[in-house]
Amino acid sequence: MKRHVIIVDTTLRDGEQTAGVVFANKEKVRIAKLLDKVGVHQIEAGIPVMGGDEKEAIKQIVDSGLKASIMGWNRAVISDIKHSLDCGVDAVAISISTSDIHIQHKLRSTREEVIKNMVKAVEFAKKHNLYVSVNAEDASRTEQDFLIKFAKAAKEAGADRLRFCDTVGIMEPFSTYERIKHLIEEVKIDIEMHMHNDFGMATANTFAGIRAGATHAGVTVVGLGERAGNAALEEVVMALKYLDNTDLEFNTEMFRELAEYVSLASGRELPAWKAIVGTNMFAHESGIHADGMLKHARTYEAFTPEEVGLERQIVIGKHSGTAAIIAKFHEYGIHLNEKEATEILARVRAAAVDLKRSLFDKELVYIYEDYIQGKRKTS
Repeated sequence: MKRHVIIVDTTLRDGEQTAGVVFANKEKVRIAKLLDKVGVHQIEAGIPVMGGDEKEAIKQIVDSGLKASIMGWNRAVISDIKHSLDCGVDAVAISISTSDIHIQHKLRSTREEVIKNMVKAVEFAKKHNLYVSVNAEDASRTEQDFLIKFAKAAKEAGADRLRFCDTVGIMEPFSTYERIKHLIEEVKIDIEMHMHNDFGMATANTFAGIRAGATHAGVTVVGLGERAGNAALEEVVMALKYLDNTDLEFNTEMFRELAEYVSLASGRELPAWKAIVGTNMFAHESGIHADGMLKHARTYEAFTPEEVGLERQIVIGKHSGTAAIIAKFHEYGIHLNEKEATEILARVRAAAVDLKRSLFDKELVYIYEDYIQGKRKTS
C-alpha cells in the first residue's frame, strides 16, 4: 500500500547523545542543511534548554531558511519550552517517561503526576502555536492500558502526535506491529516510531510500526545514537521505497555524502559493510556473484549504486572467477582469453591467500607482467 510517511531526523539531538560525540556549531548547521537537501521533513535540532552553543546552533538552523520543520527537544517542563520558543522553532518534542520502572526510579513520581505534567506542557506549547510531539519515553516497557490513557490525555491536550520510544531497544517486529496497531485503534492519533537498535532491530521495528499505521519515522544518519544507536535514515527510506512501494522522493543519491559527513563530524567509522551506504554494498568478489552481476546487475543488486551515491566495484581476490578477471583486465585495456584468465586466476588466488586480502590494481598488473614474462621464457 502506498502511503505518506513523515521522516523525523534526530541526528542533531539523539545522534549527538552518542557517548563521546560532539558536533561543532558549524557542523550542526551543515548537517541540517544536508538533511533538508536530502528531503527530511522534520529536523530535531537539539535541546534548547542546554543554552550556550546548543541554543545558538538551533537559532542558526532556524534562520537558515530550510524547508524542513525545525523541532526542539524538551522535558515536560514549561521553562524548557520557553527556551525552544526563544530559538524560533516551529515544533517541540515534549518528553516524559511512561514506564513504571522509569516513573518510580528515575522520576520518583507517579503515573498521575506524569500525565498532569505532560498535559500542562502540551497546553502551554499549543497556546504558542507550536506543533507538539509528546514523547512516551520507554513506551515499549509501559503497560499498554496506561500508555493508551497517556496518549488520550496528550491528544485531548492538543498534541499532534505521540512518539513511541523503544528506549532500550527491546521490541521485535511482530509485537511492535500489534502494539502500534492497537494503540492507533484506541487513540486515533498520529504515531512516530522512535526505535533503538540494542538487538539490531531498530529499522525492522520502525518498518513494522509503519505497516501497523504509524505516520512518522524517527531516524538518524547511519543509525547514530545512544548505545547501539537508532533506526538509520538511509535504511528506512530505501526499505520504504523498495519493500513497501512508498517512494518519499528523497534525493537518495546524496546518502553516501551525508553519511560520510556525519561520520567525520562524529568521529565514528563508516563501516564498509554498512547497509545502504557502505562501500561493500556494490563490491563483488565471489566468482558466481561477479559473473551474474556482469551479465545483469540486478542479479545481485536490489538497486543501483548511483541511487545512493556509490559506485560498483569488481574486487579481485581469493573468491574471484575468470569472468571477473577478464572484466577487470579489460578496464586496463588488456584483453585476456579464457586460458590466460584461468592461469592468472590461479596466481591471483595464491597471492590473496598469502596476503590475506583482496588485491590492489597495481598488484594485479604485476601478476600479469610476471605471467607474460614467464610465458616468453618458456616459448
